[in-house]
This record gives sequence, structure tokens and C-alpha cells, in this order.
Amino acid sequence: MPTTTFTQIFGEAATVGTYAGAETVLHFGSPARELEALRSGCTVFDLGWRGKLVVSGEDRVRWLNGMVSNNTRDLAQDHGNYNFVLNSQGRIQADLVAYQRGDFYLLETEAALLPVLKEFFERYIIMDDVEIGDISSRLVSLGVGGPRAEEVLIRAGLVPDGLTLSAMQSGQLADGVWSSAGEVSASGYTLVKDVVERRGWYELWLAPENVERVWQALLASGAAPAGAVALEWQRILLGLPRMSEMGGKVLPPETGQDYALHYAKGCYLGQEIVERIHSRGQVHRRLMGLVLDGPAPEAGSKLMSGEGAEAKEAGEVALGAEIEVNGVKHNLALAYVRQEFVKAAADTSVAMNVAGIAARVVALPFAL
Repeated sequence: MPTTTFTQIFGEAATVGTYAGAETVLHFGSPARELEALRSGCTVFDLGWRGKLVVSGEDRVRWLNGMVSNNTRDLAQDHGNYNFVLNSQGRIQADLVAYQRGDFYLLETEAALLPVLKEFFERYIIMDDVEIGDISSRLVSLGVGGPRAEEVLIRAGLVPDGLTLSAMQSGQLADGVWSSAGEVSASGYTLVKDVVERRGWYELWLAPENVERVWQALLASGAAPAGAVALEWQRILLGLPRMSEMGGKVLPPETGQDYALHYAKGCYLGQEIVERIHSRGQVHRRLMGLVLDGPAPEAGSKLMSGEGAEAKEAGEVALGAEIEVNGVKHNLALAYVRQEFVKAAADTSVAMNVAGIAARVVALPFAL
């Protein structure tokens, strides 16, 4: 299991554990305070649990576009988009962000998925001039997130010359050179605006040896440190599933992440199934939120509608979590709810439960 560069530098000052296939900082003492800073201020956090692959070769554009669910062929240089990787049955095998970097694509995904994704891709390189390399150890990431992120990045001198942050598009990136106060040497970095706008993140890609200096500059400029627990709580509140909640039997339209799909790009692996769902204009299940009156349920638990012999299965829990927001603990879940029960969710006269615990179906993101 990889250990992030961040953990090697700051591990003694934080609680360290496993997240997304890597050893990383889980929290700096209070996940609840870190979540609040992420929602109302500015935080800096380790993204070293996200690995990076490079796709190069003469056939890279055509080949990659035939492997993923979004349109990577027509990406402008130094822009990226979010994608699913599907099997021939249209089931999600992995997710990734693909960035067009001119002579190559840079793919970013969770560290746990990296070897699986690389092996999957290599099976489909037949007579293509395509090479795939792992550069995770040479290019690592810090995240900067929250409504004050732009202010902090500007103050820290981490906005590339000539770039206006407010004008950046989702998935856009820009290369810069940064020098810290009192340092003669300068270091290169890349600033990336997150493809998921509602998260309010920026990424900084940089060499491992520069992480500590940039981290300290961000703290000095007003950012608060956050760990993986706060990031996990944020993404649950926003209704953003990870692969652990999408893999196996989940179809892309069921996740609610339509920005990962392009319906006019032509053929790609699993496209026929996705297009069939799209043309029929309906999906059997939809990712929704659950608010529970008791302990958060385990993944795989059944959401039931009604009671006793009349009860009907309405959905299945993908993830349950207890999350503290503004000093109040909430028992929440992400669940794939059958379409007929999604439509009836507003009817409070219909009793819903998970393992006998009352549950209310709500739209995502959670309104907390």
C-alpha cells in the first residue's frame, strides 16, 4: 500500500490511516471542525491518495476516446473531464479524470484503482501505438478547497501569471513557477480547477520535494489543514459516490453523474447499454439520500417501503455514515432507490425503513 508524501512529512502531527488505497492523514484532531472550514473557509489537504497515469503514443486520442464514457477526443489542451470506464455490459469498472496535455493524456484516479485500471486498459491495447505509465511517485497533489480558496491561493502566490481564477473553467489547468519567501530557488507546479464545481476545490500538482514548502505557505496564507475524514464527509453530503459505491452492478445513469457521459461522441466500450437507457428516457434506480432516525446502516442493507407483510423493497444502501455538521450529528446514507419510490419520496404518509429504523428519502445534495 502506498504512503503519500504528505504523510511522510506530517504524519507525527496528525492521525494517519488508510483512505482510497493509500496511507494518508485522516484528521488533525477534529474532523467536524475541518469539515466546517471546508464548507465556510479554506482548507489545504493531501490528495496523494489519487494516483496518476500517463497515456502516450500516436493512437492515444482515438484509443482513449473509445475506452471512456466522456468525450476526451475534443478536449482543449490543458482541460480535463470526468469519465467512467465500463465493461461491455455497461457496468462501471472505474472512474477517472482525463486531462489533455498535448503530447499525452494525464489520468487521475484513486490509488486503489490504479493497478486495476492500468491492467484493464492494457488488455485493450491490441495493435495500437499506446503506452501507459504510472507517474504517481513523481507528481503528487495537494488540495485547496472552500469558499475562500481563491483568496488563499492568491495570497500564497500560487496563481500562475496572467491567470484569473474566476475565469477558469471546470477541469482547466495552468502551469506556473512558484518561489517562497526567502528562497532563491523556484519550483514548477500546476494549478487545476476541480471538474466537480460543487466541491469548490483546486488541486496543486508538484514534485514531492516541494510539498512541505507549499503546504506551509498555504497555512501562512489562511488555510486550515483538513484530513480524509472531512473530505469523505463533504463528498457524502454532496452526494458524490466513490467507486466503492458504484462498482459491480451499477449503471452510469443511476449515479446521477450525467457530466461523466457524452451521448454524441460515438462508440466506446459499454456505449450500447448507456445509449439504450438514454433513448428510453428512464432509469430503474437513482442515487438518493437517506436521513435516518437511528444508527447509520451498513452497505447492502435494504430500504423497505411499508410494514409487515405489505412491505416492499424500495432500494439498497450503498453507504451509511454518521456526520457531524455544526455540532449536530446526523445519521445519513447514500442509497440506490427504485424509480417508483423516488417519485413517491415526498409522500410522508409512506413509511420507509432500513432494518426497522425509520428513513426519509431526500434529494442530493443533503440540505444540511
